[in-house]
Amino acid sequence: MKKKLSLLLGFCFLLGLVSQAQYDPKKVNKKAAKLYEQAMEAASNDDFKTGIKLLQNATKIDPQFADGFLSIAGMFGEMKKYDSAIYYYQQAKAIDADYFKDYNLPYSINLAGKGEFAKALETIEEFMQIPNLNERSVLSAGYRKKSYQFAIDYGKQHQLDNYLFNPINMGPNINSVVSEYYPTLTIDSQQLVFTRRIKNYNEDFFGAERNPEGGWLPSGPLTGNINTMQNEGAQTLSQDGTWLIFTGCNFSDGYGSCDLYISYLTNVGWSTPENLGPVINTEFWESAPSLSPDKRDLYFASKRPDGYGGSDIYVCHLMPNGKFGKPENLGGAINTSGDESCPFIHADNQTLYFTSNGLQGYGGDDLFMAKKGPKGYWSRPANLGYPINTIENEGSMIVASDGKTAYYASDRSEGMGGLDLYTFELRNEVRPAKTLWIKGKVYDKKTAKGLPSAVELTDLSTKELTNKVQTDENGFYLITLPVGKDYAFNVNRKGYLFYSENFSLKQKTPDSTYHIDIPLQPLEVNAAIVLRNIFFDSNSFELKPESTSELDRLVQLLKDNPTLTIEIAGHTDNVGKAADNLKLSQDRSMAVVKYLTQKGIEAKRLLSKGYGATIPIADNATEEGKALNRRTEMKVINQ
Repeated sequence: MKKKLSLLLGFCFLLGLVSQAQYDPKKVNKKAAKLYEQAMEAASNDDFKTGIKLLQNATKIDPQFADGFLSIAGMFGEMKKYDSAIYYYQQAKAIDADYFKDYNLPYSINLAGKGEFAKALETIEEFMQIPNLNERSVLSAGYRKKSYQFAIDYGKQHQLDNYLFNPINMGPNINSVVSEYYPTLTIDSQQLVFTRRIKNYNEDFFGAERNPEGGWLPSGPLTGNINTMQNEGAQTLSQDGTWLIFTGCNFSDGYGSCDLYISYLTNVGWSTPENLGPVINTEFWESAPSLSPDKRDLYFASKRPDGYGGSDIYVCHLMPNGKFGKPENLGGAINTSGDESCPFIHADNQTLYFTSNGLQGYGGDDLFMAKKGPKGYWSRPANLGYPINTIENEGSMIVASDGKTAYYASDRSEGMGGLDLYTFELRNEVRPAKTLWIKGKVYDKKTAKGLPSAVELTDLSTKELTNKVQTDENGFYLITLPVGKDYAFNVNRKGYLFYSENFSLKQKTPDSTYHIDIPLQPLEVNAAIVLRNIFFDSNSFELKPESTSELDRLVQLLKDNPTLTIEIAGHTDNVGKAADNLKLSQDRSMAVVKYLTQKGIEAKRLLSKGYGATIPIADNATEEGKALNRRTEMKVINQ
C-alpha cells in the first residue's frame, strides 16, 4: 500500500507495535471491511472526501470499527480539518482506549493544530509511556513534546488570547482555482505583484492595482518580456515599483538550479530579465530575494556551502557602479544549522521577517522577526506566535508600510483552490515601525530640468544614514520615512547647493505622506538656502548635537569648492525685544562659523551676520510662522 496510507492510518506502521486489546480488527463486519478497502484506494489517490464518505458508511454498519474511525481522523488531519479529526480520534478512543494508545502521537498533532497545546502535551506524554517504542517514534514524540511546551510557554508570556487572528481572503480578483503565493507590494500598497502557478507547473507573475474603494481590480499577467515558459517566482518588488528581482530556475544562462534575476519597468512593460551574475549566483541554490526600500541592500536565501546550515540568509550591497557586491552571511544571530529562508525587509529598513526550522517553534518552518540595530547588528529573532505560526510549514509573509497589515499565502480550507493570498492584522508586539514616505522631483531651479541626484535621510539622534536613494534620470525619487524618530533630509548634486529639510516624527505622526518637489540652486553668487537641520534651544546660541550632520555637510561643500565664500545669517521671530533678538541671531551665526573653522575651514571664507526679526519669511502671528522665521541661512558671497 502507498506511503500516504501509512499516514492516514495514524502512524501504525511507524510505531511498529502490536496491541492486545478488546477491539479485534479480525471481527470487523465484512461489508464495513470492504468499504474500508475502497476508502484506502480513494485515499491513495488523494481523494479524501470519497474516502471519508466510504468510511463513515462503514462505521455506521459497524459502530465498533475503531480502525475506520482512526482512518477518518487521519484523512481529516491530512485536510487540516483538525476539529473533525479530533472528533473521530475520540470516537476511536471511546471504543478501546488501550488499542488507541498507539495513536496518541497523531492525535496530539491534531490537537496542536487546533491550538490545544496543553492537551496535546498531556497526550504526547501518555504516548511516550508506551514501553519499547522504536527509535523513530521516540525522536518524533520528543520533537513534538518540545514544540508543545514551547507553545504553552510562549502563550503565557505573550498573552496570545488577546490577539484576534482573522485572515481575509483577497478575493476572486486575486485568487483562482490554482495557487497564488509570494505577494509583494509597492510602498503605497496600490500595486500588488504575486506568483501564480499555471497548469500546475509553470510559474508566472501577475499584478493588480487597487480600486478607489480600497479593493483590488482584476489581476492579469505582467506586461513586457518578464513571463516565459520557464518558472519565474519568489519575487521582490522595489518600493517605487520600478525593479523586480526574482528567482528563475533552470534558465539557459543560469549558474545553478535557481538564480536571481532583475527586470526593470519600462514604457512598454517589464524588461527582459538579466541574471545578477556570478558574484551573487552560484552553482548552488539562490532564491527568495527581498530588496531594501532604498534599493541598496538585497537579501536572499542560498544553499551555498559556506553557511551555517542547509539554507542561510545573505545580504549584498549596491556598489557605486550600480552592481550588487559580494554577498555577506547575516551570521549566527539569524542563521542556524537548519534552514532559514523567505526574508522580507520592511519599509522601515530595520525589521526583517523570515522563516526558520532551526529556531525553536511550533513545528516545521515558523515565521520570525529580527530588528537591525544602529550598528547593523541583528536582535535575537522573535517567533511571531500562534496562530500566525502553526504546526504546519509557514511560507513568505510581507507587511505593508502601515506596520500592521500583513499578507501571506495559505491553503486554508475556505480557499478558492491551492494556495490563496490572505491579508490579516499583526499583533502589536511583532509589528515594524509605521513608515511614511516622501516622493517628488529634483530639478534645476533656473531651467526646471530634472536632475539626477542623491537623496539622503539621517537619524538626527544617532547621526547615522538611514536611507540613501538615487533619483532616476528625470529627477524623480521616493524615500521611506519610518515614524518614531527625527530626521535630517538632504538632497545633493555636484555644482549645486544642497537642499535641507527636517522631519520631526518622534512625538507626532502625521496621517499623510509627503510630496516635495525640490528646486536645486546652481552654485553661484547670491544663491541661498535655509539650513533646516541646525538647532538651538530657546534663547540659546549653543548648537544642539542634532546639528552635526547638517554642519558636516556644509563643511564638505566648502572643502569640495575651495574658492567658495559664504555668509551665515541668523534670523529670529519677533517675540521679545528687538535688540535681544538681534544679538541672539548674531551669536547663533557666530556659533555656526566657529564650528566650521574648527573643522578646518578658513575664517576668511566665512561671514556671519545676525538679522534678528527684520527679514521674516512667514507671518509671526502664528506658531508655524514663527518657527519658519527662526532659521539659519547660508548665502554664496563669492565663488
